[in-house]
Amino acid sequence: MTQFKTTEENYTMIADLSVIGKDIMIEITGGDTPHIGTVTTLTANTDMQTIRYPSHDGRLHKDDVLAQRVGEIIQSKLPGSCTITAGVHVNHISKKQIMVSGSMANDLGIQILSWIDVHDFKSPEPVYYSDSENPK
Repeated sequence: MTQFKTTEENYTMIADLSVIGKDIMIEITGGDTPHIGTVTTLTANTDMQTIRYPSHDGRLHKDDVLAQRVGEIIQSKLPGSCTITAGVHVNHISKKQIMVSGSMANDLGIQILSWIDVHDFKSPEPVYYSDSENPK
């Protein structure tokens, strides 16, 4: 696992990245109560799709805003699929802290993009049956 961090306005946002073959799993967390508020999926050639989970009061989490910023930055360089979970909660968040969250997500995306550029995604290619073959 590789970890990226950014801190502004008295809170830290973290992106933990795992490589699974040529696929990437990113967990964006931070603040006082990390959680999984949204799940965003994408590849270099597909649109992002997001599931937003309900929060404690029934409203849907808005953490996809962070995941989508990261996803937009790294999308063109993805070697396979990418799943981003996001859940950042700052107790009594200030307007200023909300305002910097976008730039914090951008910073994480730039850090991850730089890492993707130098990471070796060597893994065996999958082998499939041809149309004329069946499992034995």
